[in-house]
Amino acid sequence: MALPYRMTMSNENLRITELISQDQGTAFSFEVLPPLKGAGIRKLQDDIQSLMEFGPKYINITTHRSELVTRDLGNGLLERSRLRRRPGSVAVAAALQQEFGVPIVPHILCSGFTREETEYVLIDLQYLGITNLLLLRGDKAPEDKEFHPSPDGHSHTTELIQQINDYNDGRFIDGTEIRETGPRFSYGVACYPEKHEEAPNMSTDCAWFKKKVEMGAEYGVTQMFFDNRKYFSFVERMRQEGVMVPIIPGIKPLVSMKQLTVLPRVFHCDLPEDLVNEALRCKDDSQVKQLGVEWCVSQCRELIAAGVPSIHFYMTGNVKSLQKIASAIF
Repeated sequence: MALPYRMTMSNENLRITELISQDQGTAFSFEVLPPLKGAGIRKLQDDIQSLMEFGPKYINITTHRSELVTRDLGNGLLERSRLRRRPGSVAVAAALQQEFGVPIVPHILCSGFTREETEYVLIDLQYLGITNLLLLRGDKAPEDKEFHPSPDGHSHTTELIQQINDYNDGRFIDGTEIRETGPRFSYGVACYPEKHEEAPNMSTDCAWFKKKVEMGAEYGVTQMFFDNRKYFSFVERMRQEGVMVPIIPGIKPLVSMKQLTVLPRVFHCDLPEDLVNEALRCKDDSQVKQLGVEWCVSQCRELIAAGVPSIHFYMTGNVKSLQKIASAIF
């Protein structure tokens, strides 16, 4: 009798670079959101279970900062307070890794966190046997026009990297020695084939990615893109700069007409003219979703033919589209 999937796995402690180099083909991974505050974990578990047949090498889980919300108290009074809509990334990561036997990669953010809070997250993750991380600056607070770090927080990913490196070397943020060190954390970072929105130019953006790699980042995961030429050009440029770590393409299928304006505005990526023209011919979102699957499959097949080590999917609730895509390419 075949053993359950989680019992046949022995990869939980491998680094991401080791996981994606195990096979000759292109590895499969995806990103999930922790449940909204007050919601259960069952739907997320069911969504992941529906994708297990495709053998994901790892699963990312996002982390969310608190945000300012306003509550009407009545009598013309308003109360402003901070709320974290999706708490529990560490606990959810541990539950998922235990259930599915697949390495879970939590996002560690500068945005909304102090250095001390980050240190406590590292301690908890190490106790739980979760040692793969994705390090990100994170988005600015919704109420801010530009990014502001938390008091005693980090302004840049490079500062966060330095904290992780110090922790790996046995030092807390106050300089005291960690008496009993656990397994070292390994980590990847984000990179941007079409430039980060705040970078003054592509050269500067590439230089920052190179700096993160020099500091210890073992791989990069790209922001979503819909034109493979942007990805290939970016990888070629980084190779010329001497950056040889895996650069994993991040892919998201189009699922609705409104994304034609939302995705370029929020994620600062261009949508190819052919894709936009085809979407405008669709009668409703169901047709757009089917177009998104077809475009994504075509993208992925070209990436696989080019020998990319892994493809990472931004699922965010579109599990049915991802099932169709994975069925076609894996």
